[in-house]
Amino acid sequence: MIYAQPGTAGAVVSFKPRYGNYIGGAFVPPVKGEYFVNTSPVNGEVIAEFPRSGAEDIEKALDAAHAAADAWGKTSVQDRALILLKIADRIEANLEQLAVAETWDN
Repeated sequence: MIYAQPGTAGAVVSFKPRYGNYIGGAFVPPVKGEYFVNTSPVNGEVIAEFPRSGAEDIEKALDAAHAAADAWGKTSVQDRALILLKIADRIEANLEQLAVAETWDN
């Protein structure tokens, strides 16, 4: 099957112009404000800008992970399993979109 270029009519996927780091449940800009432009090997066109993350961004992510660790550690095994199964369900429900996005990216 042939897929339309992301963001064009009939495409199953589109990209925002710029993305942030997903830290603490939200997309946040990189600390130093630096981004890199990612181009598609399919056609050489720009896909989007992505964070050029550094040590400060890693520290923010680690701080968020440590802050969440206690609550996650108190979550029952059954509830953890349900959360992971929901994630798997979302991935399966969006396989085509994920595959197309990866194809244009890689």
